[in-house]
Amino acid sequence: MIPTGSFKPIIKLQLPATMGSDLAGVVVDIGSRVTRFKVGDAVFASTFDLGVGALAEYAAVPERVAALKPDKLDFVQAASIPMVGLTSWQALVERAQLQPGQKVFVPAGAGGIGSFAIQLAKLFGAKVATTTSTANVEFVRQLGADEVIDYKKQEFEALLRDYDVVLATLRGGELEKSLQVVGRGSKIVSLIGPPDAAFARNRGMNFLMTFVFGLLSGKIIRLAKRRKASYSFLFVRPDGQQLSKIGDHLAASRLHPVVDKIFPFTQAKEGLAYLEQGRARGKVVVQLVNSAGERVAL
Repeated sequence: MIPTGSFKPIIKLQLPATMGSDLAGVVVDIGSRVTRFKVGDAVFASTFDLGVGALAEYAAVPERVAALKPDKLDFVQAASIPMVGLTSWQALVERAQLQPGQKVFVPAGAGGIGSFAIQLAKLFGAKVATTTSTANVEFVRQLGADEVIDYKKQEFEALLRDYDVVLATLRGGELEKSLQVVGRGSKIVSLIGPPDAAFARNRGMNFLMTFVFGLLSGKIIRLAKRRKASYSFLFVRPDGQQLSKIGDHLAASRLHPVVDKIFPFTQAKEGLAYLEQGRARGKVVVQLVNSAGERVAL
């Protein structure tokens, strides 16, 4: 979405820009005030919205957004985690304040975010419903989904009722359809928009942009209120402390990385093209070998 300009009003990039925001690698140097890491540490991080691209041999990463890589994970597995892990954590734990026994609807359960969000929701004791294609029904069940809807054969809005949390990940009319499955007091957290006025204020946007985003989200907010539900737009932020918590769960095998394909650094463009098809099962990772012969991942 970033290369095509979809985020141009929100993310300011200085061209030429390096793409990518997930990374895992070895620290080769540190700033004078860095205290949490040392040269040689294996780390992983998200640099989303920081102007630091990950599809590169080197990246300057702010200390606050990085975490030590769990020893159990290799670099490819670790690089697959930051964006999907932080997005799921901030949506379900931070924003929705998910409680044990609640029901969560996670569309597109076989995708990068879906495959992690299902696991996280189950970890926090929720019942999870998801949608997927026929070929991935068993896969999402293995991730922990309690109710799996094959979107090629069934309509989720006809089958699900009284869900407490909806993690909106699909564009088009799917967001409005998801309102049919929520119960009183439920929370709809959207990752794809429309952005709301609260988001504009949090980013320090001017009055005009705040007004525009308020208009864009007005319809879905009104529809949610009619269902006694709330709507909010989530724009994930890098957070090393949250990533460390996620890393602890990964180290204890309570969460698992899901990697679909690995592309060599020389085929990063092909990797992005594959990702754009929207059919990846889990994450797509680009791997390079640095001058020391170490394999790192982006």
